[in-house]
Amino acid sequence: MNESAALFCTGVLTKLALDAFVFIDLKNIRYCCGFTGTDGAYIFTPQRDLFLSDSRYREQSRQQVVAARKICYRNKFDSVVETLKELGLKRIGFEADTLSVAQLQELSQRSGGELEWVPVSAPMRSLRACKSVEELALLQRAADLNAAAFVEIEEMIRPGISEKAIAFELEFALRRLGGEDRAFDFIVASGPRGAMPHGVASDRLLELGDLVTIDFGTRVAGYHSDETVTLGLGEVARDLRNIFDVVLEAHDLALAKAVPGMLLADLDAIARQHIASAGFGEFFGHGLGHGVGLDIHEYPAVSGRSLEQLREGMVITIEPGIYLPGRGGVRIEDTVVITATGCRTLTHISKKYRTLA
Repeated sequence: MNESAALFCTGVLTKLALDAFVFIDLKNIRYCCGFTGTDGAYIFTPQRDLFLSDSRYREQSRQQVVAARKICYRNKFDSVVETLKELGLKRIGFEADTLSVAQLQELSQRSGGELEWVPVSAPMRSLRACKSVEELALLQRAADLNAAAFVEIEEMIRPGISEKAIAFELEFALRRLGGEDRAFDFIVASGPRGAMPHGVASDRLLELGDLVTIDFGTRVAGYHSDETVTLGLGEVARDLRNIFDVVLEAHDLALAKAVPGMLLADLDAIARQHIASAGFGEFFGHGLGHGVGLDIHEYPAVSGRSLEQLREGMVITIEPGIYLPGRGGVRIEDTVVITATGCRTLTHISKKYRTLA
């Protein structure tokens, strides 16, 4: 674990009077020690850290994991309990948001009452919200792949092609260019389907006059890109063209106001109030954005309910939208990093209105 993460975790242990913390969530484990496999555990104490995995990952952990001690187990929870007892640790924190009730019961039973298990809500959330220079470089690489892949498939976005075909070609291009995997099921929502914020690509064929919303991303070394463009096909009805302009204005207003210290609820309000002032407030139902990193949706949430402030190094999306039932919709999304004086956009496909046929 790097020095800043170790100091953070030590602070959590001290504040809660814990002897150790056991991580089971694979994203937190990866963040703490570099492991990218599918099963393991990580124990942190102020004096040492330990990584535990089974024989499948013996060689992988040797190459990847940074930890003072590595343990190969037959049964994960037996090994976790035995290791904690061996070290004389008693009061143990665990991830309350991700450890299941069944897993906690198993740990409790195996520890035979000798260990006290203390739930801690999202212990790494605040630390992971602000990205390091290395993390930002990976997020930028993922965003760059978005732009390169979109250039490759843009010419095929024409009347007569299916939404699924666009999603498939976009995923293929991202993988061929170096992406590990798609970040999520791509949204390609055309015509009336654009009114569905999560309109995963269907068999519908694109038509002249459609607005087409494409929400996509990839993953590089575990870190995600997330970006949404909305395009026109031929001459688009005036009301649809109007909502595009309103959404783009809301998007740009929020980008301009994203600075350290701003409440996330206030940032959400900037875009939301602009859309409401244009008469479309009821048609923007989701939050303005979310954090992006090892998870495609992670802390912080950019919504009217968020009490968090923007901090330098946070990576968030800004993605206002308007969705008109039976007519269509628009969402425009960029991923940005908060800097000392404002924000810098990681994604860089043009968000200006364009027609492709």
